Amino acid sequence: MADYFNWIKAAHIISMVCWFAAIFYLPRLFVYHAMSDDTISQERFTIMERKLYRGIMTPAMIATWVFGLWMVGLGWDVYKTQGWLHVKILLVILLSGYHGACGLYRKKLIDNPHYKSHKFWRWFNEVPVFALVIIVILVVVKPF
Repeated sequence: MADYFNWIKAAHIISMVCWFAAIFYLPRLFVYHAMSDDTISQERFTIMERKLYRGIMTPAMIATWVFGLWMVGLGWDVYKTQGWLHVKILLVILLSGYHGACGLYRKKLIDNPHYKSHKFWRWFNEVPVFALVIIVILVVVKPF
């Protein structure tokens, strides 16, 4: 069972890394999109954002959830009393909301590249950093 569980954990970590890579990069594309003034650049960013969101970010988020819930299901008797896991799941839910917001913002940028300033996007891009730091500390340290 331990070997089987470790394969699921490895898949969870891989999908999480892919999700975070995309969730860090998409708002960075929003920065450049908001700063662009020509139609060719705006169209290029629209395509890049769509491919990243639909082709990498969303499948990676789904895989992260599937493998994470699979692990929780396999070890529920142990995990149900782990407070750190409950906080981690709450943060992942909030991060999934951030993911959804990225999708909505992506669509708004298509119609109006200057919907928000590049400074807004730079700050927006920092939100998942805090989630990642807290999640890693929770999983590794298990403070409660």
